[in-house]
Amino acid sequence: MKKLLLIALAGLMMTACANKKQNCCRELSHTQWAYPATIYELNVRQLTEEGTFRAAEKMLPEIQAAGADIIWIMPCQPIGVLTRKGTLGSYYSIIDYCAINPEFGTMDDFRHFLNTAHEMGFKVILDWVANHTAPDSEWTKNEGWHYRDSLGNLMVQYDWTDISKLNYENQDMRAEMKKCLHFWMDEVGIDGFRCDVAGEVPTDFWNDAFGELRQTHPDMFTLAEDEDKAKELTESAFDMYYGWTLHHLMNEVAQGKQTVEDLWAYFQKADETLSDKAIRMNFTSNHDENSWNGTEYERMGDAAHLFAVFTFVVPGMPLIYTGQPSGNHHRLEFFEKDLIDRVENAPEMALYQKLNTLREENKALWSNEIGAKMERIACDNAAIFACRRHKVCEKCKLDNKVEAFLNMSADEQTFTPEGFEPMTLGPWQWRILVNGAEF
Repeated sequence: MKKLLLIALAGLMMTACANKKQNCCRELSHTQWAYPATIYELNVRQLTEEGTFRAAEKMLPEIQAAGADIIWIMPCQPIGVLTRKGTLGSYYSIIDYCAINPEFGTMDDFRHFLNTAHEMGFKVILDWVANHTAPDSEWTKNEGWHYRDSLGNLMVQYDWTDISKLNYENQDMRAEMKKCLHFWMDEVGIDGFRCDVAGEVPTDFWNDAFGELRQTHPDMFTLAEDEDKAKELTESAFDMYYGWTLHHLMNEVAQGKQTVEDLWAYFQKADETLSDKAIRMNFTSNHDENSWNGTEYERMGDAAHLFAVFTFVVPGMPLIYTGQPSGNHHRLEFFEKDLIDRVENAPEMALYQKLNTLREENKALWSNEIGAKMERIACDNAAIFACRRHKVCEKCKLDNKVEAFLNMSADEQTFTPEGFEPMTLGPWQWRILVNGAEF
């Protein structure tokens, strides 16, 4: 069982490397449980017919079977009514930070879901919307807590007409926001936060709030929805950032607009500009991409499964979005009820199970300093992404090598990687070797 395997591995690693140091005695930058983890984004509204935490709790075995370790819950607080979009509104237009949206149930329902998830070995993080509130939030009654125009009207960003931007120059608002973060960590017992448009909130607030929380919750995990400020945000406050650029590159390679060389150029630049401790979240879909830009099948076509493999092989942490393991193939409505597709014996479930087995059993694929750097395998075919991640640790008596060959084209390709016999892969096919053996 995956959780027991990880516990056993963690115990062996703690014995082999003293003083909470791993990977040849390098100090860990993140909580131990994050390194082998796969993250799952839970869209409570669309996962089940009921769209509640009680119903979602019954789906936890399925989520675990898909290989997830961390459950990221999209915002679950009450949604504003004033200027609401659609019938049910956006998760990201919050009226009360410390309550539960009645659409999803009660706070007791949430606590029951959380306790069950914890008992099963999951970690649970909550989507946190610190940049803005709903325009009918009680916070808008406090002078100076929100930005206003010259006429005193609340201000919005972009086309987000159902929100009002918060003013972080106001210290009282900052203190209340920290108090709300403490509520979910101290009283409810979640394991961290995914922070919406994190780069729009001053980094010093995140440093202050999360620095304070980590004094009593040293194992908390934080994800920033940002890439432009990733270096700054992951210096202290955040463990992981969004790999938006890589995501868009995957789409463009699938569409024939970019190449394998562009992918390697991206990785080189990322290695040069970000610190070793910044974990990249790799994904083929999420709530924004699915609803606004289309499913992975719309954007990637027949390459969708190959790029799912890619997200597990390259450095970072892979994300699974609600509906992906069940074979969902349609865009989910964002402001309305829209149940995911469920396909019997969906091939996607088998794929994610296999990929998570690959990740959990091969330390070379774990995130950042515990895992291995990725190196390019020379190849005589420009359509082939060939890479190696090789982890050697004498203290841990570990020699783990994973080699991946991915045909990033719609045509069959024959090629000879350096040090190997000739290979042939069909359109958008892949081959993975673990210590020289087929996986």
